[in-house]
Amino acid sequence: GTGHFYTTSKNKRTTPQKLEFNKYDPVARKHVLYKEIKLK
Repeated sequence: GTGHFYTTSKNKRTTPQKLEFNKYDPVARKHVLYKEIKLK
């Protein structure tokens, strides 16, 4: 990745699986697949 990331709110009860979504990366200037990661 380019180091750019989105933060979203997630309800763990209704969405137990990992999130994946295509969003625009302003660093790469294209749409990339963002995958859910653990933030410290």
